Amino acid sequence: MPVKGIDRVKANYRRVTREIATKTTDRTVAAILSQGGAMAATMTPIDTSNLINSHFVEIKVERNKIIGRTGYTASYAFAVHEAPGTLKGQPRPDGRGDYWDPNASPRFLSEGFDQIKSSIPAILKAHYRA
Repeated sequence: MPVKGIDRVKANYRRVTREIATKTTDRTVAAILSQGGAMAATMTPIDTSNLINSHFVEIKVERNKIIGRTGYTASYAFAVHEAPGTLKGQPRPDGRGDYWDPNASPRFLSEGFDQIKSSIPAILKAHYRA
């Protein structure tokens, strides 16, 4: 006796796997980048707001992989990210407040993602649950 509906099952299987591989994964990567970027924003040093306003998120497909990137486009972003923060809390010579903010942290982008690392499994479960 032949099995009925096998073509429909195969078609649905292909549709679901295609959706998981594209839309679901795209949204999942965006959610992780959003959470990490938001946490990093709380630790980003702010002087003129140029650095924090230069934050970007990029999600693209390359060779059947969804790749997400986030960072800052300000020309000095890397230098600030890698700064040791030894001047944190000390007054600026021009009188414009203190170096770094009270919440700012060296390696703020890396630290932001380190802070959410334990939340990533929950984000994955929420997006990929059946």
